[in-house]
Amino acid sequence: MGRLHELFDEHGQSPWLDNLRRGWMVNGEMQGWIDRGVRGLTSNPSIFANAMISSDEYDADLETFIRSGASVEEAYWNLAVADIEAALALLTPTFEYVSIEVSPTLANDTEATIAAARELDDRIAAPNLYIKVPATAEGIPAIRTLIGEGRSINVTLIFSLERYGDVMEAYIAGLEDYAAANPEADLGSISSVASFFISRVDVNVDRQLDAIATDAASALKGRAAVAQGQLAYQAFLATFSGARWEALEARGARVQRPLWASTSTKNPDYPDTLYVDTLIGPDTVNTLPDATLLAFDDHGTLARTVDADPEGAAAVVASLAELGIDLEDVAVILEDEGVASFAKSFDDVLQTLATRADEFRSD
Repeated sequence: MGRLHELFDEHGQSPWLDNLRRGWMVNGEMQGWIDRGVRGLTSNPSIFANAMISSDEYDADLETFIRSGASVEEAYWNLAVADIEAALALLTPTFEYVSIEVSPTLANDTEATIAAARELDDRIAAPNLYIKVPATAEGIPAIRTLIGEGRSINVTLIFSLERYGDVMEAYIAGLEDYAAANPEADLGSISSVASFFISRVDVNVDRQLDAIATDAASALKGRAAVAQGQLAYQAFLATFSGARWEALEARGARVQRPLWASTSTKNPDYPDTLYVDTLIGPDTVNTLPDATLLAFDDHGTLARTVDADPEGAAAVVASLAELGIDLEDVAVILEDEGVASFAKSFDDVLQTLATRADEFRSD
């Protein structure tokens, strides 16, 4: 049994693949990942942009859609949905999820996000589908509404403990809304993960620590992201317990699992499995790009680590604060950057598809 299987079977963490390409569904590579122990899959606008821009795998279908009168954006969604549906079919036996994100251009528009999420969810209509909704201030009420309608949601772009608390509250309140509207319903059909971003935190914080340039600052490099993730797990344990949660659990409700995202190591001086080895624990997900999956399957450390030393994690955050580094301030920057990055990827892929569409029209 490989490490990815053991990660789930012995430690309760689901390894997911943070990548998607059309060819993988037909050449056996995606099935190979599943056989190795991958249990779910996440996508985002950057992943689709990379797949569609760097490959001609989509050209035949794109030409068909364009010649039938579809707009470029309609063609994009047709292509993306087809990939998601193929991945869903392959991953159905794992009983875990495939995620597709609403347009990143809607991140600051609650009602438009709700409408787009409903359209995607109804269009694909699969029990193991997650619609990804960003955890912006405008996204939080959308999440509650969508959960309250019985939809399963991957809440993405979480960078701070405060916003993570908002996300968990939106999930629980949404479940309560659904339970009140459907008094006989089993809540087990509703699922959610909360995607807490990891490595990007260290990129930002390490830059600040380098600027401070003291021994105390140097000693904290590469520790902020893991510490915050470990504190997020403590918040998860505290939130999904007690009378309020138990009332929903009695109706079949499932916890909203923390999902560790952005877990490839950006600093080559750090171990390539740093953000996997340190965040292992029950009822969690880690979504990894293929290179990190391969690295972990080869030499990752298997142990329950996510709650091994919560006091130490809190001490790291306190030490950062003493140096003037506020992780909530960092989160504001990273959220803005994350939304902008996905929006740029979305725009890039639409521009590329538009250029190809013009070539088809001119033939």
